[in-house]
Amino acid sequence: MAMNNVTIFGGSGFVGRHLVKRLAEKGVRVRVAVRDPEAAAFLQPMGGVGQIAAMRVNIRDPEGVRRAVRGADAVVNAVGILYPFGAQKFEAIHHQGAHTIAEATRAEGVARFVHVSSIGADADSSSTYAASKGRGERAVAAIDAAATIVRPSVIFGPEDGFFNRFGAMARLMPALPLPGGGHNRFQPVYVGDVAQAIVHILEDGATSGLSYDLGGPRVHTFKELMQLVLEVTGRRRLLLPIPLEVLKFKATFLQLLPVPPLTRDQVELMKYDNVCEEGAPGLADLGVEPTPAEAVLESYMYRYRRSGKLTPSRFA
Repeated sequence: MAMNNVTIFGGSGFVGRHLVKRLAEKGVRVRVAVRDPEAAAFLQPMGGVGQIAAMRVNIRDPEGVRRAVRGADAVVNAVGILYPFGAQKFEAIHHQGAHTIAEATRAEGVARFVHVSSIGADADSSSTYAASKGRGERAVAAIDAAATIVRPSVIFGPEDGFFNRFGAMARLMPALPLPGGGHNRFQPVYVGDVAQAIVHILEDGATSGLSYDLGGPRVHTFKELMQLVLEVTGRRRLLLPIPLEVLKFKATFLQLLPVPPLTRDQVELMKYDNVCEEGAPGLADLGVEPTPAEAVLESYMYRYRRSGKLTPSRFA
């Protein structure tokens, strides 16, 4: 399908920036709808002169959202937060924001809409994050039956907030925590694979109205992921099982920090596995071969090694 102009909400974020780069490489004109256009200036060198333009948009402003999608061939909603801050609440961003963007794309006659949600999204979840994501999915599907929903597992890559967080902890602390014993399962997916999957969806009208679970080639327990962090960073640390209720009590205070390392809701999420639903369409259906975490981690986790230099390991 023709795809000359694409609007990306959250285009300066983790997934958004990789998506902007791939679309620019295809010659697509990209409008990046963000709260702070100056903070998105780093995206402009990814394309030619005038190919990438940042636009100030608050997704709580319906008229501003309509202006951002007007004239677009496709729209991607890649806005998401990991913890609430200020006026940025889960309900406002993941549910009401998704609703506003979906309504704007319908009103402006945009041909394709891709909504980035997450594995575990469930309107009835005990986690506020997962419940808001689930309500967002439901709102999008009710407004635009042709919308495509992608649901990534934990996303990794150079700027990720998962492996980098625990790499930093391994450098500073004598132990890494294993919430609830570290038995819950994850299926980490490479950010480049997520971006490529979205590009394929935008190009293929047959993906309209479908949902895709995006996960990597391997399922790991949380404990296995911490062991992987230690191996890649060349450090020896105690892996300490911590009951979820104890961790939730600690998070009560940690979540008061300006950038909380842990919140009570994040602990609640740890009760659930974060893996693709068996039989659900995924990366393979979009022509993307999933990248294992082991193949990428050393490219950026070397910064947490004792020497700061990359040394050979079994992943080399």
